[in-house]
Amino acid sequence: MSSRLQRVQARMAQTNTDLLVVGPSSHLVWLLGLSPHGDERPVMLIATRDKAAILMPALNADSQRGLTDLPFYTWSDAEGPNVALANLLADLGATGESLSVALDETMRADFALLLLGALKSPRHGFLNDTLSFLRAQKDGAEFDLLKGAARIDDAAMTAAFAFLKPGMSELEVDAFIRDFFRQRGARPEFTIVGFGENGAFPHHHSSERVLKANDTVLIDIGCRINGYPSDMTRVGTVGQAPEGFDDVHAVVEQAVQAALAAVRPGVRASEIDAAARGVISAAGYGPNFLHRTGHGLGIDVHEPPYITATSETILEEGHVFSIEPGIYLAGRFGVRLEDIVFVGEDGPVVLSDLSRAAFRR
Repeated sequence: MSSRLQRVQARMAQTNTDLLVVGPSSHLVWLLGLSPHGDERPVMLIATRDKAAILMPALNADSQRGLTDLPFYTWSDAEGPNVALANLLADLGATGESLSVALDETMRADFALLLLGALKSPRHGFLNDTLSFLRAQKDGAEFDLLKGAARIDDAAMTAAFAFLKPGMSELEVDAFIRDFFRQRGARPEFTIVGFGENGAFPHHHSSERVLKANDTVLIDIGCRINGYPSDMTRVGTVGQAPEGFDDVHAVVEQAVQAALAAVRPGVRASEIDAAARGVISAAGYGPNFLHRTGHGLGIDVHEPPYITATSETILEEGHVFSIEPGIYLAGRFGVRLEDIVFVGEDGPVVLSDLSRAAFRR
């Protein structure tokens, strides 16, 4: 049994959780290193506080058996999953009434309903206080993997801004970055390239828009290597910066610094958001900060903890998340500066080594 599963089971006891159910998701990758084929056939890891087993379609079982010593309860297309699921639950002793069940929030709804329908009056929630709680606290090995991905992002961002020249399209720069990642053994995860007014759309899709002299450029990129991703945003200008750009950049940088200064174990996530948002609001750009200050990063690009105005999450040593305040001026330009931080014992550790200063071409 994996050490992570044992930690989750101990956490289940602490939170009075009777049953934990995980689908074929990043949760299962983190927990057991399993990534079974996912389709409409139900796949579930089901755990009590001292036992665990896996419901698995028979046609997928052989490819996964060598990755875990947990018992498999297999079923064929001809049989359906119900009998195998009932046997699994009986062998785990999960037959009582009103069991407290923690469900994988990313699992297919029909998988969840199948499981809940096999229990007697279950009480159900999600993994927030159990698996997700532990998964948010990255260990040293995860830190090293995230740091490695961040180093590739640093190099890709530097190369992308050096590649810029008037006349090329956002899509050309997008393709350059993706090729850069592949050449270094990483998989492109996402790429946003926004010239001029397109930088004012936080989730812009790179387009045929052509770079012109005196344009601003916003680039938000991430790759994945050894199972873990990166995420970073930087901005710059080609030629003369448009009116107000440098002032806005300075405000966003001050917001990043204020958020970083607030990061330490024991602080609420909402306090980090408030620190960044306060700087931007004081400068008169409050309505132009259109999103939360950050999101967690781990196996998934977006995962807990979320750095929002309403988050009650208490930061713990090992939490990893983005700090990415932005100011978006419709029809003109946008400035977002994003770094990933690790919550250390004494405060934040920024994974990127790249300056947030605006690139100049």
